[in-house]
Amino acid sequence: MSELQLFHMGFQIIKEPDIKRGRSNADFGQGFYLSDNEEFSKRWARKRKDMIPYLNKYLLNTDSLKIKTFERDMEWYDYIFSNRLGKRDSLSEYDVIIGPIANDTLYDTLGLLTSGMLKKSQALEVLQIGKQYNQIVIKSQKALQALKFLEALEISDEEIGKYQAFRKKEESEFQTQFARIIGELNLD
Repeated sequence: MSELQLFHMGFQIIKEPDIKRGRSNADFGQGFYLSDNEEFSKRWARKRKDMIPYLNKYLLNTDSLKIKTFERDMEWYDYIFSNRLGKRDSLSEYDVIIGPIANDTLYDTLGLLTSGMLKKSQALEVLQIGKQYNQIVIKSQKALQALKFLEALEISDEEIGKYQAFRKKEESEFQTQFARIIGELNLD
């Protein structure tokens, strides 16, 4: 049996995810978005008045699921931007999509990727900056049935502070790389 341990950060304990609740124009289309990296997931914990941040943990049995895996390449770029434009999901026959999170959803890229100022190849170069984190999107009822809720852990204020400091450091490193790459691109 092949299994993936997955994580979802939020303000609710989600024992029964809803794949229709997510936005259809998200990078990998509509579905339930998770990460395979616990530490990365915890970086998205936030403080909100009268709300508790929870890290939901799951186990996905991948046997018999149709899975599409992406790398940071032009196929990935085209799929992301097609979904962002609200076009029909070209991979709707897949149960699970696994691939890199676009860095412009993690860090501020000043809107350059969607501005039309960059050629596709230049935008892809910018999207390849920084550390790669994957997202795993549950797209079908079949995959949802293969996803088992394990537990939900409350994230403390101390942990939130630690992970937000780490995220700020990583954002600063990204911005340095981003400025260098943009400076090297021929934007004429």
